[in-house]
Amino acid sequence: MNKILSLIAGCLLSFAAYAGEGQSTIVLAGGCFWCVESDLEKLDGVGDVISGYAGGESERPTYRNHAGHLEVVEAPYDPAVISYRALVDYFLRHIDPLDAGGQFCDRGHSYTTAIFYRTDEEKAAAEAAVAAAEQALGRSIVTPVRPLDRFWVAEDYHQNYYKENPIRYNFYRSRCGRDARVAEVWGKEAADY
Repeated sequence: MNKILSLIAGCLLSFAAYAGEGQSTIVLAGGCFWCVESDLEKLDGVGDVISGYAGGESERPTYRNHAGHLEVVEAPYDPAVISYRALVDYFLRHIDPLDAGGQFCDRGHSYTTAIFYRTDEEKAAAEAAVAAAEQALGRSIVTPVRPLDRFWVAEDYHQNYYKENPIRYNFYRSRCGRDARVAEVWGKEAADY
């Protein structure tokens, strides 16, 4: 019964992200979804970010069984305040877009990066952001731009993890080396975003 209630709550959370008038959503994979959620929620115009899974073929993935899927977030945002392109630019400067094997201490397919799109306009904006990042770094970006088939909401205990478990989250983020590696890859450019 708890699994059914959790699934219903997840569907409602996902629907709520779309329900705001004038709101759009973006789905991004940047390694640990807790960290991407934390980074995006700092931005003006971004609402309550939802952790989940996307990119795989299995139905109803879970943390223990999400083979083929990536850890992702779905972020509702107000395009009158922040654009899809600005979100992608910010995202790229808060990950290691040069690492195809995962992110930071989290290794493997489910922790790889991706920018998901729903429309041709989003695809073009994401590709332009990747090209700009390649020019800024002088290296090829391995973060793919992919069509979004479906977003699956992660389990309740993953939602708002960084807020509800700040000591554990900050220890994890520090020990994983996320911020140190971002600074190494992006330098001052990351700090400007």
